[in-house]
Amino acid sequence: MRKKNSPAAQAIQVCLDGEWLPAKNNMTVAAWMLTQAKLSTRISCSGTPRFAVCGMGVCQECRISVNGHPQQLACQTWCEAGMVIDTGGVA
Repeated sequence: MRKKNSPAAQAIQVCLDGEWLPAKNNMTVAAWMLTQAKLSTRISCSGTPRFAVCGMGVCQECRISVNGHPQQLACQTWCEAGMVIDTGGVA
Protein backbone atom coordinates (compact mmCIF):
# COMPACT_ATOMS: atom_id res chain seq x y z
CA MET A 1 0.00 0.00 0.00
CA ARG A 2 1.39 3.41 -0.94
CA LYS A 3 0.39 6.90 0.00
CA LYS A 4 -1.30 8.73 -2.83
CA ASN A 5 0.74 11.65 -4.16
CA SER A 6 3.62 10.82 -1.83
CA PRO A 7 7.17 11.93 -2.59
CA ALA A 8 9.87 9.34 -3.18
CA ALA A 9 10.54 7.04 -0.26
CA GLN A 10 12.92 8.47 2.30
CA ALA A 11 15.03 6.51 4.78
CA ILE A 12 13.90 7.17 8.35
CA GLN A 13 14.32 5.63 11.81
CA VAL A 14 11.44 4.04 13.73
CA CYS A 15 11.58 2.72 17.30
CA LEU A 16 9.96 -0.70 17.76
CA ASP A 17 9.79 -1.87 21.37
CA GLY A 18 12.85 0.19 22.31
CA GLU A 19 14.96 -0.71 19.27
CA TRP A 20 15.63 1.91 16.59
CA LEU A 21 15.39 0.38 13.13
CA PRO A 22 15.60 1.71 9.56
CA ALA A 23 12.32 2.21 7.72
CA LYS A 24 10.87 4.07 4.73
CA ASN A 25 8.17 6.69 4.98
CA ASN A 26 6.07 5.22 2.16
CA MET A 27 5.14 2.00 4.01
CA THR A 28 2.49 1.11 6.52
CA VAL A 29 3.77 -0.08 9.87
CA ALA A 30 2.44 -3.61 9.17
CA ALA A 31 4.26 -3.79 5.81
CA TRP A 32 7.43 -2.44 7.41
CA MET A 33 7.21 -4.99 10.24
CA LEU A 34 7.07 -7.75 7.62
CA THR A 35 10.33 -6.50 6.12
CA GLN A 36 11.91 -6.63 9.59
CA ALA A 37 10.59 -10.18 10.27
CA LYS A 38 8.66 -8.78 13.27
CA LEU A 39 5.49 -10.82 12.90
CA SER A 40 3.61 -10.09 16.10
CA THR A 41 1.79 -6.86 16.91
CA ARG A 42 0.13 -8.05 20.11
CA ILE A 43 -0.75 -11.07 22.24
CA SER A 44 -4.37 -12.24 22.38
CA CYS A 45 -6.22 -12.97 25.63
CA SER A 46 -5.41 -16.66 25.12
CA GLY A 47 -1.67 -15.88 24.81
CA THR A 48 -1.44 -16.31 21.03
CA PRO A 49 0.70 -13.86 19.02
CA ARG A 50 -1.32 -11.79 16.52
CA PHE A 51 -0.46 -9.92 13.33
CA ALA A 52 -2.30 -8.29 10.44
CA VAL A 53 -4.71 -10.72 8.78
CA CYS A 54 -6.75 -8.60 6.38
CA GLY A 55 -4.34 -5.71 5.82
CA MET A 56 -7.17 -3.18 5.54
CA GLY A 57 -8.31 -2.53 9.12
CA VAL A 58 -11.32 -4.84 9.32
CA CYS A 59 -9.90 -7.67 11.46
CA GLN A 60 -8.33 -5.36 14.10
CA GLU A 61 -5.59 -7.97 14.74
CA CYS A 62 -2.71 -5.56 14.11
CA ARG A 63 -3.38 -3.18 17.02
CA ILE A 64 -0.29 -1.43 18.36
CA SER A 65 0.56 1.64 20.43
CA VAL A 66 2.03 4.51 18.38
CA ASN A 67 3.65 7.46 20.14
CA GLY A 68 1.72 6.57 23.30
CA HIS A 69 -1.65 6.24 21.56
CA PRO A 70 -3.01 2.69 22.06
CA GLN A 71 -5.20 0.65 19.71
CA GLN A 72 -3.74 2.00 16.45
CA LEU A 73 -3.95 -0.26 13.41
CA ALA A 74 -0.52 -1.10 11.99
CA CYS A 75 -2.03 -1.74 8.55
CA GLN A 76 -3.51 1.77 8.44
CA THR A 77 -0.64 3.71 10.04
CA TRP A 78 2.17 5.12 7.88
CA CYS A 79 5.77 5.02 9.09
CA GLU A 80 7.04 8.44 10.14
CA ALA A 81 10.47 9.59 11.26
CA GLY A 82 10.91 9.23 15.01
CA MET A 83 7.76 7.15 15.46
CA VAL A 84 7.73 5.05 18.63
CA ILE A 85 5.84 1.76 18.31
CA ASP A 86 5.03 -0.43 21.30
CA THR A 87 3.68 -3.95 20.87
CA GLY A 88 3.95 -4.79 24.54
CA GLY A 89 7.29 -6.47 23.89
CA VAL A 90 5.96 -9.14 21.56
CA ALA A 91 7.45 -7.98 18.24
